[in-house]
Amino acid sequence: MSSSISPLAPEFVPQLQPVPGVTLTTTAAGIRYQGRTDVLVMSFVPGTTVAGVTTRSLCPSAPVEWCRDALKKGKARALVVNSGNANAFTGKNGRAAVKLTAEIAAVKLGCKPGEVFLASTGVIGEPLDATKFEPALTDAAERLVDYPWMDAARAIMTTDTFPKLATAEVLLDDVPVRINGIAKGAGMIAPDMATMLSFVFTDAPIAADVLQKLLSKGVKDTFNAVTVDGDTSTSDTLLLFATGVAEERGAPRIKDVDDPRLKAFRRALFDLLADLAEQVARDGEGARKLLRVHVNGAVSKKSARRIAMSIANSPLVKTAVAGEDANWGRVVMAVGKAGEPADRDLLSISFGDIRVAHEGARDPDYDEAVVSQYMKNLVIDLTVDIGLGRGSDRVLTCDLTKEYITINGDYRS
Repeated sequence: MSSSISPLAPEFVPQLQPVPGVTLTTTAAGIRYQGRTDVLVMSFVPGTTVAGVTTRSLCPSAPVEWCRDALKKGKARALVVNSGNANAFTGKNGRAAVKLTAEIAAVKLGCKPGEVFLASTGVIGEPLDATKFEPALTDAAERLVDYPWMDAARAIMTTDTFPKLATAEVLLDDVPVRINGIAKGAGMIAPDMATMLSFVFTDAPIAADVLQKLLSKGVKDTFNAVTVDGDTSTSDTLLLFATGVAEERGAPRIKDVDDPRLKAFRRALFDLLADLAEQVARDGEGARKLLRVHVNGAVSKKSARRIAMSIANSPLVKTAVAGEDANWGRVVMAVGKAGEPADRDLLSISFGDIRVAHEGARDPDYDEAVVSQYMKNLVIDLTVDIGLGRGSDRVLTCDLTKEYITINGDYRS
């Protein structure tokens, strides 16, 4: 955790209310950090369903592999998350560590090891001493309560400067249900069918296969449309748990993703994922500006996404934004290298409402002073019109500052 909070941190931090069927606590295992909590433990009532997406990295962490196997059953009773050590690139010892952790948690929380979901975040390549979880989980199992969620969000932070939380309450066939979500992530952010670490909880009674379809669709334009530095983590994990307790209050059990009663819940879930995803972009390591890249006029949405990512991941574009320089020449470069259909003489580029380039040249009304003033804003909208079709997309990123180098240069020292 950083001692300096990002200037992009949300002004309002929601106070999350309990989700029926979920209890939680945090504890300190001393895995890497001293003097702070580094383990989150959550327990779910029997019958809780689960869905998840994980990194597409070909070098996944041991906890990711564990979760992939556990997700096949669609049932969950517990979640254990540690910060400070990713348990990635740790070989057979890493696999043994997750197995032991799940076994310890199962004993302490009264469930089966296969019903325990695990996630780890932190340094890659360092062995994880799972025996440290024995006293930590013993302590945690005796202190499970239904609040405060702020503690849960703080326990999973690494280089984050602020905890990331979101909540929503929505009607499921006239019965109110709650959705709570937490996330962590600031660096090594370029999700691919996943996120950094994020966990979402609801008391809605929804079947596991329906949850999976909702989540897989929901990440496409939220977490998968965020990049901080173009590096996809080995540990990316997003899990969605549904306790089903609202069924006791008359909420219908949803078994079909096309059930019309799911419409409001789906919208609320996607909005919550988008909220958490933007918080991650706002907390990019060393970030001082949020950059929203809009691409219109591409030959397809897929093409627009690739062009937007090319712009958002360009160190030259990101450093220009950090320097408050509307360097549209670097944007042209990023469009041209994306490998997608583009015509230089059809391009239009705008910062905010100010068009700086049009039809392959500087806009005739370009005013350096006006654009420079706009670039001083904390949130920058960069819009590129390709001029070839109707495909559009949006990607969130942040600027690239000297602080990013400092954070990552000192991370293991």
